[in-house]
Amino acid sequence: MTCLGIYDLIIIGGGPGGLTAGIYAMRAALKTVLVEMGAPGGQVNLSDSVENWPGDEHIGGSELSMRMYSHAQSYGLETRSDEVVAIEPGLDFHTVRLAGGECLQGHAVILATGGSPRKLEIPGEKELYGKGVSYCAVCDGFFFRNKTVAVVGGGDSAIEESLYLAKLAKQVHIVHRREQLRAGALLQQRAKAECKIEFVWNSVVTAIKADANGVCAVDLKNVQNGETRQLATDGIFIFIGFVPNDRLVPAGIRRNPEGYVITDEKCATTIPGIYVIGDLREKYARQIVVAAADGCTAALAAAHYVEARKAAQECELPESMKTSWAH
Repeated sequence: MTCLGIYDLIIIGGGPGGLTAGIYAMRAALKTVLVEMGAPGGQVNLSDSVENWPGDEHIGGSELSMRMYSHAQSYGLETRSDEVVAIEPGLDFHTVRLAGGECLQGHAVILATGGSPRKLEIPGEKELYGKGVSYCAVCDGFFFRNKTVAVVGGGDSAIEESLYLAKLAKQVHIVHRREQLRAGALLQQRAKAECKIEFVWNSVVTAIKADANGVCAVDLKNVQNGETRQLATDGIFIFIGFVPNDRLVPAGIRRNPEGYVITDEKCATTIPGIYVIGDLREKYARQIVVAAADGCTAALAAAHYVEARKAAQECELPESMKTSWAH
């Protein structure tokens, strides 16, 4: 195995959290590398429009991603387009293994691999993402003001988002595969009292249809009698769960039952020198600005950790080696 370098900090993931961490790490004079196998910005690139990033009333997702990337590059951040296959914690250095067989070593690692909304995996879902298919009402609800939308799901998130959409949309259809919701009693009461919300029970969405303007309807199937029908809608919001991208989380790091990593206020995990930020971390809100804040926090914490580690290691070296080691 070839080691490609020893770094103060290795950042895995180039979304808003990872890029912000890179900016703050370079400002802290840490020797840093960011590894991302896809395009800089992560899932933000898939958003046609972002309207809740402070300072920009309206900005395209890909444009925001490139601005973050350019900002990080302006500080000289080293980036690698590669796939990480494993993280191996160590006493002296943590080792990050790459798909090609090489590795990177670092005093600290920030894991920013995020998460993904659970998909329906039906025709039209992938093709129409950003054109009427959404997984975030807070992000995209504004575009459906005075329009008709469908919401898929029956848990707390689905009902909370439906209530939010009811403030904007003309009509909200909640499609649920059972005949009663899984959401908490209070949320159920609020949803059933909302005149704009209509329930479609015992049904699943089998396909998403579109016209020249984007989503125009969804195909429904009744799971009890097999009957099918089409529901006209201007958009569909899918809330059937969120899956953390936790494949790289090393054993020994504390997680909650859903797989999200539990950290302290510094985004530090139960393994010293390994930090988790963004949608992979257990948190209340999953927004671009929150991921960026995590990146700042973790980078500052990592800088303090690395400086303390280097100071401790230098104290252990023979006097004749201290100057050369420090450089």
